[in-house]
Amino acid sequence: MKNGENAENKTDILGIIGGSGLYQMEGLTNVREESVDTPFGSPSDKLVFGEINGKKLVFLPRHGKGHRILPSEINYAANIYALKVSGVKKVISVSAVGSLKKEIKPGDMVIVDQFFDFTKNRKSTFFGNGIVAHVSMAEPVCSCLRKILIESCKNINVACHEGGSYICIEGPQFSTKAESFFYKNNGFDVIGMTNATEAKFAKEAELCYATIAMATDYDCWHEEEENVTADMIIKILLENAEKAKKIIKESASKIAFDKSCLCSCGSSLRQAIVTAKQDVPEETLKKLSIFNLYD
Repeated sequence: MKNGENAENKTDILGIIGGSGLYQMEGLTNVREESVDTPFGSPSDKLVFGEINGKKLVFLPRHGKGHRILPSEINYAANIYALKVSGVKKVISVSAVGSLKKEIKPGDMVIVDQFFDFTKNRKSTFFGNGIVAHVSMAEPVCSCLRKILIESCKNINVACHEGGSYICIEGPQFSTKAESFFYKNNGFDVIGMTNATEAKFAKEAELCYATIAMATDYDCWHEEEENVTADMIIKILLENAEKAKKIIKESASKIAFDKSCLCSCGSSLRQAIVTAKQDVPEETLKKLSIFNLYD
């Protein structure tokens, strides 16, 4: 599929972005893979379409199959654009994180409600090249999706924290102790390398977006725990991925695409565009044609 062709014929679809440890979704029916071209380049991998609990779903592994892409190398714009053009209206993002609070134990899920972007080298907007937009990020997570995820965790007895702030660092290195204590002492709950950037693109694309943050370790601030290494978190990553799949399956049956949710995610571009349409280059307008820029 190229640049949104036939997107108008697609029904509402739930998007799943899988993070570290979650590279595929079992239990889908009517499965097919599709390559999607976007004006922003290629997404991380092919999109996997299927159905689960009566809902149409599309899955995208954030780091690509085999975990080939660094956090800073991810083409977030292409990933979100590919989901949008495929008919996705709501996105559940799954992300491995380090815990910055003793009460958030490895293996716990945190359904975050805030992000703090501490990245340094990333493009984090669809806009530019002759068009300016300032989208509000005051509430970066969809309240309706968050509620469903929290309820689903409770229904299947998965340890869940109902809110929390996610600080997003550049990576790929884990934190120094000085950095880890800085983040902890400033009140952040979990630390990761991807979701603040992703949330910004999702907001600009007017998608409902929520994160399942899967705690794998205590970063390196916890004096009674070993310093985090990639090897030591793999076991917890795999266990967390299985929990995340159960949460997604439980949530899928509860998610509605009607007007029952009163969130404002679907109108986040309203009054955000600063540049008059006649002043935007034609090429830029074409590139962003799937967005409701001047409607």
